[in-house]
Amino acid sequence: MPKPRPVPLEESSVVANNTMNRERGLTGVNSYARELGVDLLSDLAHRPAPSWLDLCSGEGRALREAAPALPADTVLTAVDLVGPLVPRPAPPVLEEIVASVSTWTPSRTYDLITCVHGLHYVGDQLGLLTRAASWLTEDGLLLANFDPDSIRRSDGSPAGRAAVTALRAAGFAYDPRRHLLTLRGGRTVELPFTYVGADPDAGPNYTGQPAVASHYV
Repeated sequence: MPKPRPVPLEESSVVANNTMNRERGLTGVNSYARELGVDLLSDLAHRPAPSWLDLCSGEGRALREAAPALPADTVLTAVDLVGPLVPRPAPPVLEEIVASVSTWTPSRTYDLITCVHGLHYVGDQLGLLTRAASWLTEDGLLLANFDPDSIRRSDGSPAGRAAVTALRAAGFAYDPRRHLLTLRGGRTVELPFTYVGADPDAGPNYTGQPAVASHYV
């Protein structure tokens, strides 16, 4: 079993992979709507000044496509390790931040937080989920693709079932068919896991793409 490696993992070819699907739009075949099974604009439309944070945002197409349909005082924030590979002018409501989601922290809360197939490349996945839970507004919605098989104990044995149980106890819902975690309402989350490192050589996950395995005690 490969020995877990300490973060940061950004220099790993798995994490810094510019061939992964970075072009998902808001709707359609290759889209957030298809991956998450949610009409994101409907969730934001009833809010007077909606805010959306997209973690591991790739080229930011979904937020760019959403911008014209939302009010002028909307706040859209895209955070990605490398940012758009093709620079282009951003809509006034969109801020594109080049940073690691493992260390970045927002200065505000959000009505919607998404992470579409981004957790697969994060070392401390559970740590990011607990932090993101506190970034939600009182009735905000968090949606993130999650692979329990990527959660391991320090010796490499599976810990996914225990992780899902702990996440559900903290208020998350998990849909195993979609590999989707959801959380409604911002809160402080504490999980009985301590991150000890990650293995970027764990191999393909359920998407068929190489992914990171996160190790905990």
